[in-house]
Amino acid sequence: MAVAALAVTDEVALPIRAVGDLAASADVSREEVAVITQCAALGGKLPFDDGSVGAVLAVIKNVESLREQLVAEINRVLKAGGRVLVQSSAPSSSQKPNTDIERKLLMGGFVEVQASTTSSQDTVQSVTIKAKKASWSVGSSFPLKKATKALPKIQIDDDSDLIDEDSLLTEEDLKKPQLPVVGDCEVGATRKACKNCSCGRAEAEAKVEKLELTAEQINNPQSACGSCGLGDAFRCGTCPYRGLPPFKPGEKVSLSSNFLAADI
Repeated sequence: MAVAALAVTDEVALPIRAVGDLAASADVSREEVAVITQCAALGGKLPFDDGSVGAVLAVIKNVESLREQLVAEINRVLKAGGRVLVQSSAPSSSQKPNTDIERKLLMGGFVEVQASTTSSQDTVQSVTIKAKKASWSVGSSFPLKKATKALPKIQIDDDSDLIDEDSLLTEEDLKKPQLPVVGDCEVGATRKACKNCSCGRAEAEAKVEKLELTAEQINNPQSACGSCGLGDAFRCGTCPYRGLPPFKPGEKVSLSSNFLAADI
């Protein structure tokens, strides 16, 4: 048997106002609302088929009256997406019944649970909790659709003016770079150090001058003892060639690259 709306209560009678609230929520007339009083006498079973009721109203005296079995039965007879309303009375200073009813509905599988209308009369308040049966059934499955973002489309105009990269280069950019010359001294016949020498030639020349050798002794070295050209290990204490590298008599004395580091 299918009905548009169902109102249940454990009490002997159901307030007409409650039936009107259910009819308005289900968008049906009061005549289409089925009413069951003294619901506990049914042994916890509602005489309706699964998913045959569009909306259900449960009027309870206290939170304890909303038994787990009653919540399960309401869920069973409700259609997918059907609404359930729970009306209860409690002291005006108490907020606990609201949260207890909401928790029981959530545990019973209902969604979108929220407190709706609260009306106070002296020290007693009437609270209505609304909820909704999920549109899916237990054990159902459905594929998850992954949202895909389309890549932005770029429109290329072949007729647009393109800049030639080579036109951005100047004549200065096209010149071949000049590598720095190793040593800044003038290289000529005399091989003389320049004024602002930074390659070490000036220090080498100063070292030679310190030895007090003449140009003839450098260009045409001679040895009276025959040992001057062998090196400092064979030279006497008064040898003018002390500190210079070994040489052959009659050949120009050449300064080695590590001459500056030599110990005089």
